[in-house]
Amino acid sequence: MARSSLRRYDVQATYALGASLFSVVPLIVAVVLLLRNWDPNLGAVVYGFKGKFLPILGVCVALAGVTGAVGVVMGLNSAGQRRNDKERRSWIGFFLGGAVVTGSIIVGIAFLMLRFTV
Repeated sequence: MARSSLRRYDVQATYALGASLFSVVPLIVAVVLLLRNWDPNLGAVVYGFKGKFLPILGVCVALAGVTGAVGVVMGLNSAGQRRNDKERRSWIGFFLGGAVVTGSIIVGIAFLMLRFTV
């Protein structure tokens, strides 16, 4: 039971890496959704109110942002600790999570600026 305690820094490093790697998937789905609905003639993302595009995009952006933030926080908390023998996982989780959080913010703002409702 003590092996998976979140008080241990090596366990936090592993979870940070896992959360950051998981957060990449919803971000990729959100980018694919935006590219699929992109209309180059209008220069906008076209979607309808009756479709499921908007809720799916919102869930993907939120899920990517939250899990990426978990990776950032846990990676930063466990990086540089003396009892952490998996420091590389901490730093990868921190930087990958930060990149995903930044990407999800960019995707959200791009959608808000380029949306066009049909």
